[in-house]
Amino acid sequence: MKVLVVNAGSSSVKYAVIETDGENTVSEGIVERIGLDGTRMKGVAASGSEFEAEAPEVKDTRDAMQLIGRTLVDAGKGAVGSLGEIEAVGHRVVHGGEDFSDPTVIDDRVMAVIRDLFALAPLHNPVNYAGIEAAMELLGAVPHVAVFDTAFHSTIPDRAFIYGIPYEYYSEKKIRKYGFHGTSHKYVTIRAAEMLGKPLDSTNVITCHLGNGCSITAVRDGRSIDTSMGLTPLEGVMMGTRSGNIDPAILVHLQESEGMSAAEVGKMLNKQSGLLGLAGVGSSDMRDVLAARAEGNKQADLAFRAYAYRIRLYVGAYAAAVGKLDAVVFTGGIGENSPDVRSEVCHGLECLGIEYDVELNKAKTPDGDIAKAGMERRILIIATQEDTMIARETASVVGAEA
Repeated sequence: MKVLVVNAGSSSVKYAVIETDGENTVSEGIVERIGLDGTRMKGVAASGSEFEAEAPEVKDTRDAMQLIGRTLVDAGKGAVGSLGEIEAVGHRVVHGGEDFSDPTVIDDRVMAVIRDLFALAPLHNPVNYAGIEAAMELLGAVPHVAVFDTAFHSTIPDRAFIYGIPYEYYSEKKIRKYGFHGTSHKYVTIRAAEMLGKPLDSTNVITCHLGNGCSITAVRDGRSIDTSMGLTPLEGVMMGTRSGNIDPAILVHLQESEGMSAAEVGKMLNKQSGLLGLAGVGSSDMRDVLAARAEGNKQADLAFRAYAYRIRLYVGAYAAAVGKLDAVVFTGGIGENSPDVRSEVCHGLECLGIEYDVELNKAKTPDGDIAKAGMERRILIIATQEDTMIARETASVVGAEA
């Protein structure tokens, strides 16, 4: 089955055409800087050739989707002879609330629920919704499937998802931990089970998705039982521009002592904190932080150590939650590519039987194992493939519906 995967963001629309029978990515690309100066499209055609061009005609998500449709059938940039070859469309949707625990064929009811969840994910669900509308306009005759970032975490027990605030905020407003990056965590959990040679339903791992956004998930018997992100993606470990966990009284203090508005505090926590705010190098990119650290920048070194320390704390806590741990998994742009981060996170976890091989850590690329020989608990580097997972789940749902 040929599946078009669509990931609509606030200023970009990513796409991929995936042949699910062999899980082969036929073509992929992105329209970026939508609504800003310098709107561009770039990608890789089915022929393997790369392309990039300005796209000044793209003003919104609908325009971007129309451009993607034209590109898919373009002789030089395309993936298919006609749009009729696309048999289903899989959409990344960030928030499914408590309504969706599985990928779901999109109908009017599903659209209404996604719209109702705008309040819980104001930065994500509205643009995901717009992407669905635009893709349905382009490819209305095929099934469209929503794959929710929150779905993998729907198995988290109430003792883990509830917050210590008055219960009516949960019962009436649905304020609770939901978790995100679920598609990535699910994919690497399945892949880890394969690498470990274990059935998925007896696989116990801690998965560390480390990129500009970061989340850690405790997986017992192949199911998420806790995760670091919460009601929003702000909770948890320090990230590229997000603060992660802080004393909530800081928010009140800043509003009272600095006269900051709720919007200003929210912007500071989400856009100006994390590595960007702490390292002082004008960048949220870990590569820039590491370069500054190598040059002796003490502030960059502090940011690096604080970042890794918080991840290490979650690994330790989740080892207790999981029980008999099989492996720690590193994925995402940083997790897959930074030996420095992996070594700093693992340093000090020897008490849990988590020990890495220094040379393997330097040399290994995904998918690989960097644990010391003979250790019971493995340390895996796995390249996440969220588009593949969305296509896989889309094909599964469409097949079941048929």
